[in-house]
Amino acid sequence: MEVDQAVTVVRESLMLMLKVSTPILLAGLVIGLIVSILQAVTQIQEQTLSFVPKILGMALATILIAPWATEQMIQFSQRMFGGF
Repeated sequence: MEVDQAVTVVRESLMLMLKVSTPILLAGLVIGLIVSILQAVTQIQEQTLSFVPKILGMALATILIAPWATEQMIQFSQRMFGGF
């Protein structure tokens, strides 16, 4: 494997990782922001209150994007083992 090919494989794998993880992280970010706003409005400053909704939301996002993420990883694997 040439250096150019290795760089391409690393670049594509990092881009795939970003593409697959972005929806899950965005779900955690949005839920955390909503919980933080609710905490500020109600003046409830319990740190563990935001943990459970974030975990549930991120798990739900993972379940919802699982077919798409699996397809993306399969396509990447086929390109990787197929020789680009």
